[in-house]
Amino acid sequence: MNLNFSKTTDGLIPAIIQDAKTKNVLMLGYMNKASLDKTQQTGKVTFFSRSKNCLWTKGEKSGNFLKLISLHEDCDNDTLLIRVNPIGPTCHKGTDSCWGEQNETSYGFISKLESIIQKRKEVNPTESYVASLFRSGINKIAQKLGEETIETIIEAKDNNDKLFLNESADLLFHYLILIQAKGFRLDDIISALEARNNVNSYIV
Repeated sequence: MNLNFSKTTDGLIPAIIQDAKTKNVLMLGYMNKASLDKTQQTGKVTFFSRSKNCLWTKGEKSGNFLKLISLHEDCDNDTLLIRVNPIGPTCHKGTDSCWGEQNETSYGFISKLESIIQKRKEVNPTESYVASLFRSGINKIAQKLGEETIETIIEAKDNNDKLFLNESADLLFHYLILIQAKGFRLDDIISALEARNNVNSYIV
């Protein structure tokens, strides 16, 4: 690495800590050359504590270590992006991140849609289509997904892109409902795909 520690008077550069799996930013610390070397040697992220004026390995007292996955320097060679596997909460206050946010994987609007579906489960079925499906049971949900699958296939063979996209959206929506009806979340499906990729099952 070609990091330039001389850009600052104290010889410290900021180190952004990111969860390697969820991609969430967990904290910001500072490093000098010695703390970077120790991080690479031990595989546990070590900072330079400005308040104690010494090296500090995150988790050395709490056991909540940050296991090093990768190091990346920025375009100016004066900032680090460190991807980690966090063991326990990152913040000293006991939260997942120093911003008080939960360290959960987010798939953007899809995750928001999952949450909406989860909340709709408890709504009166006369007021919510989703709630009515859950109350109807797994067979009805599976049947509805089958119908949406057929409609998507039909539109895929046609040339109306708008209809194809709408039917695809319906298919994905009802699939998310089926996943929750079976007691799972999208994360579980992603994990299954990742496991198959790891054993070279069918993803190349």
